[in-house]
Amino acid sequence: MGFPLYIAKRYLFSKSSQNAVNIINFITFFVIVVGSAALFIVLSGFAGLKEFSLSYTNTIDPDLKALPQTGKFFSITPKQEEQLLEIKGITSFSKEIEEKVYLSHRQKNHIAYIKGVDSNYIKVTGIDSTIQYGDWAINLKQGVTGIGIANLLGLTINQYRNPLIILAPKPGKGNTSQLTLKTKPYNELALIMSGVYVIEENIDKKYVFADLPLVQALLEKENTQVSGINFKVSDGATLHELKKKIAAVLPETSIKNRKELNSTLYRMLNTENLATYLIFTLVLIIALFNVVGAIIMMILDKQQNSKTLYNLGATISELREIYFLQGVLVTSLGGFIGVLLGSLLIGSQLAFGWLKITPTLSYPVQYNFSNVLIVLATIIVLGIIASLVASRRISKKLITA
Repeated sequence: MGFPLYIAKRYLFSKSSQNAVNIINFITFFVIVVGSAALFIVLSGFAGLKEFSLSYTNTIDPDLKALPQTGKFFSITPKQEEQLLEIKGITSFSKEIEEKVYLSHRQKNHIAYIKGVDSNYIKVTGIDSTIQYGDWAINLKQGVTGIGIANLLGLTINQYRNPLIILAPKPGKGNTSQLTLKTKPYNELALIMSGVYVIEENIDKKYVFADLPLVQALLEKENTQVSGINFKVSDGATLHELKKKIAAVLPETSIKNRKELNSTLYRMLNTENLATYLIFTLVLIIALFNVVGAIIMMILDKQQNSKTLYNLGATISELREIYFLQGVLVTSLGGFIGVLLGSLLIGSQLAFGWLKITPTLSYPVQYNFSNVLIVLATIIVLGIIASLVASRRISKKLITA
């Protein structure tokens, strides 16, 4: 390896007598640097967008959540609540009940979900930090809505004269035609908005938060009936073990972590990330055809040198190894410089936020060491393949010609 590597390094930094060969070598190196930098920047940008997208769900989703295995609701007894509090690793939990309802305000209507929560809800989620107007004051008369619902219905906080009207279908069997004219097929609730939250467009149009007993009464459910239990987990706790312990206390539920609650979103983001990587890898594959061409041009340019080395005792396999190592060195060095340039750009964006999505929001990026390894590994593997293909042009017939 020492002799071929020494010659390959000499060829790497030496200039050819042919100006065209020098230009081809420069263009090849430049393409590798730009391609690797572009791949690293795109992966870092996508990692930032992924983290940015997940930050919305992380605000409203707990560490663990118990959901009914069948149906919409399940019951939890006071004894089960005591057992949950005894589980080591759970710092707090919050009960909730959720159902689709019809919202009405000043002849404007919207279908959304009402979510009844208890006082512990802000301890297990960060929803109170998203309040844009007013405050998180949930009681038997007040609730909190998203800015999307507020804009659609023309809601403002503390509207005591014109509260939000919430209509929920009455539970039971049969159709509405069997009800008497005096009986309404729905329950009605008037709610005053104490605050407006801002998270994400779809979530802002989806939920109205209210007091748990109030929503249970609206839906005609018992005070033990809920649609979910949210858990706050202490740092260092093992989620897998906690899921088993919670399931033992609540056998009629399925316990999901944050990733499982948003499995569709995670799959979509991971698929997009893979697709982006494959597309840019394809671009790199096309670009690395230049490496094959450059090495072949170098072989032809150094034909006399190769003949001299052959006459001095170098074997054909050693000559092939020289040009193979030269190609690997070119791609590796180009990849390293490209990643370095990409790192500088990503670092400047993290430090100064010079690229903006809005006047107040910088384009999200994330520097991951795993992306550095992915780009370098991709470049080196493709460079090895390209170098192997090109170095096979060395043959005894070419040397002795």
